[in-house]
Amino acid sequence: MQKKTGRILALAALLGCMTLTGPAVASDGYGDYRDRFEPLPALPPIPEDNSLTPEKVELGKMLFFEPRISSSGVISCATCHNPALGWTDRIPRATGHQGQVGKRNTPTVLNAGFLDAQFWDGRAEDLEEQALGPIEADVEMAMDLDEAIDRLESFDVYRTLFSEAFSGEEPINKENVAKAIASFERTLNTPNSRFDRYLRGDLQALNEKEKEGMKAFVDTGCIACHRGPALTDSNYHRFEVPGSTDEGRFVVTGNESDKFKFKTPTLRNVAVTYPYFNNGSVEELDKAIELMADQMLDRELSDEKVEQIEAFLHTLTGEMPEVSFPALP
Repeated sequence: MQKKTGRILALAALLGCMTLTGPAVASDGYGDYRDRFEPLPALPPIPEDNSLTPEKVELGKMLFFEPRISSSGVISCATCHNPALGWTDRIPRATGHQGQVGKRNTPTVLNAGFLDAQFWDGRAEDLEEQALGPIEADVEMAMDLDEAIDRLESFDVYRTLFSEAFSGEEPINKENVAKAIASFERTLNTPNSRFDRYLRGDLQALNEKEKEGMKAFVDTGCIACHRGPALTDSNYHRFEVPGSTDEGRFVVTGNESDKFKFKTPTLRNVAVTYPYFNNGSVEELDKAIELMADQMLDRELSDEKVEQIEAFLHTLTGEMPEVSFPALP
């Protein structure tokens, strides 16, 4: 018994030493800055009235890639949210029904479940509300929702999949279409970026230039709006992009104070979701950094600071979701 007690005490002492010299006190000199950030969780919050199930996700994936819920039969959600292009389209402004060009740049759908509102002007509170907007929009998919439902009901496979995902006598309805697409979109997350690994204790995940970029990001004031796991405050700020007449949030609220205000975009995967800003007018990330510093912070950054911040932003590119393309009926 005495030997066993001695081994336990020795193990406790060893563990104590490990605690004192391990990651808890590991430091690279940037701890105060690192503590200002949060790693991205594996999943966003799931609403109580739309539980995340494999059946909903699989159905939502099919609907996301389904062009027949557009008026032309050739445009789907994936047309503008292309998996090969950072789940966006990499053109200044979205092109939709009959080649119409919209007013705004396509935001990425990656990590959209972490946002408190959707679209540049926040006109949708959640992914369920957002999911139906592009289907109905004249400039996007231009499809009457009732007709979209009729088209889905004409396929045996959709009748089966909706019945498996939702209960009720008529499971193919607008609400369930929105819930299925939203469920799929909540799986399109990019955790485990190099920056996330750094925040979780791998201090070698970032090089010195990238760490200096993190420091400059904080010291310059970027973190005031780009914070939290998704690096956005999900708030609205006045930002008049040169050459744009878009009145932003004002179009939704009618409040004069909301003129030219836009929702803070996530900086997750920003290096692969160009071009930037609500009208997609800036192609290069370093130019976007310079413009933001000038317009929002009234600061002119040195070339070195811009390079450091750009290097830091590249560490926010996460592991892309593995999504197999569905075989549509």
